[in-house]
Amino acid sequence: MHELSITQSIVEACNERAGGARVLRVTLEVGRLSCVMPDALRFCFDVVTEGTPLQGSTLEIITLPGLSRCRDCGAPVQMLDLLSRCSCGSVNLERPQGGDQLLIKSIEIEEAA
Repeated sequence: MHELSITQSIVEACNERAGGARVLRVTLEVGRLSCVMPDALRFCFDVVTEGTPLQGSTLEIITLPGLSRCRDCGAPVQMLDLLSRCSCGSVNLERPQGGDQLLIKSIEIEEAA
């Protein structure tokens, strides 16, 4: 499960950016074509954050589709997985744009008293 190492990297990056301050929320953008499972990220996040300033923080995941165009009818196609097809039934799609990203969109840090 590569989500564990991905989650470890996310937690390390957030912890470094927060400078040791307590992190309340982490928001990620995960592309539907990234081959990263959001549920596995959530599970790993709870495990990896134990004993860190991120322990108890909320993980918010925004999933984003890939976008393509049908080569047969020209219609735009929102790709929810790598086997998506056009509404006309065609699988003759252009190479998807986006949908493969994994981005730390924001972190919310507790203000010092």
